[in-house]
Amino acid sequence: MLKTIQKHGTTLAVFAALTTGLTAMVNALTKTTIDNQALLQQKQLFDQVLPAELYDNDLQQSCFVVSAPALGAGEKQLWVARKGETPVAVVMQATAPDGYSGAIQLLVGADFHGKVLGTRVTEHHETPGLGDKIETRISDWITHFAGKVIQGSDDATWAVKKDGGQFDQFTGATITPRAVVNAVKRAGLYAQTLPPQLAALPSCGESHE
Repeated sequence: MLKTIQKHGTTLAVFAALTTGLTAMVNALTKTTIDNQALLQQKQLFDQVLPAELYDNDLQQSCFVVSAPALGAGEKQLWVARKGETPVAVVMQATAPDGYSGAIQLLVGADFHGKVLGTRVTEHHETPGLGDKIETRISDWITHFAGKVIQGSDDATWAVKKDGGQFDQFTGATITPRAVVNAVKRAGLYAQTLPPQLAALPSCGESHE
């Protein structure tokens, strides 16, 4: 009986080791593919908020980390676009904390002179059929930020039409577009303050403790 138990125990141990090894091998083989796919998706998103002809550096390798209330709570990543050695624009993570159903995560492209170059929503929990019109698969509303210029923090045109601004609200859902407009405006204004800070910003991957 003891020998039988030992035999089964050895068999299970060998099986467990083989399974663990196989899992590790599969993970190693697929990790590169998954990472490459994530980079490709990121690049496609960048292209939607920042025209590729504006810059010639590797945007994905020009990543920095900031803690800026204008972009929302916590650390945010931003990517600096350069033409030659000259910084010309930035892509920023931003949060609209006051969406109807919670925080709305955004990617905002802007130059350093008040012009928003593009905006996309990367995550939200807004109501289907109402607030979800911030998604490009539902509506082109979010594309209307491209090319809009912010004339300072008191620019009243940066509001939904219900509040006297230039941006459409959604039928039955004003809170969501209002939150996005305000967040994009804050991000665009923040971008104007960036050039003097760039040399001191920590790169993504550096310790920020």
